Amino acid sequence: MAKKDVTVAEKLKYLYELQKVDSKLDEIEILKGELPMEVRDLEDDIAGLETRINNFKSSVEDLEKDISKLDGNIKDSQNLIERYNSQLNNVKNNREFEALTKELELQKLDIRLFEKRIGEFKQHIAVKSDSLANAEELLVSKQKDLEIKKVELEKIIEKTEATEEKLLKKSVRARKKIEERLLKSYDKIRGNYRNGLAVAFIERNACGGCFNEIPPQVQLEITQRKKILPCEHCGRVLVDDDITMVGKKSKETETETETETTS
Repeated sequence: MAKKDVTVAEKLKYLYELQKVDSKLDEIEILKGELPMEVRDLEDDIAGLETRINNFKSSVEDLEKDISKLDGNIKDSQNLIERYNSQLNNVKNNREFEALTKELELQKLDIRLFEKRIGEFKQHIAVKSDSLANAEELLVSKQKDLEIKKVELEKIIEKTEATEEKLLKKSVRARKKIEERLLKSYDKIRGNYRNGLAVAFIERNACGGCFNEIPPQVQLEITQRKKILPCEHCGRVLVDDDITMVGKKSKETETETETETTS
């Protein structure tokens, strides 16, 4: 929560101080570059490939089980053919002969059908095995890439971790000084721009964020710090160069007064 009786000038200074900290944090993120996103994308790709590989393996196993069942069916049909052939030697009439002959033809047809389906299943296995091999090869490649990216990212994190931790603590402390309404506006503006700049100086009579010209009257109002003025073009909060001095003069005056009183 923001403190009571905070002047507009102090609010602007707090916003500026928060922007300074957040900009340094942004610089660390820029140093990391696309690595965090690349690592996440590779991890997602690897998870997807692992799922795909497991599905391929499961499909191949199911097809092999189906082939095994069909092999069993073929053996059953072959056993029946042997039995029917032996029975043909003992037929007593044409009716029995025709019945056995019909059964023999049916079993032979079944065998041809089973063999055809086995051939189709083997083709499916070949296709899925190729896809499986490609997926496994791609998985190895992605895993190697991920390892490299992680090492690169870890090196950067090692260099910046302490600084980033300090800056995050500063950001938290700075935010506590600013009222919620201003914080929401600040965060919204930061989110609108890639450089995360929500508070900008006036540089060469122009907004330091969008570089559009600021009218002289508006520049004068900004230096007076009586109200928070956004850039009419980009919406960034505008501050003057002396914003860092807000509060310092009064402290110096208090110190001088105390010194005079003591003497």
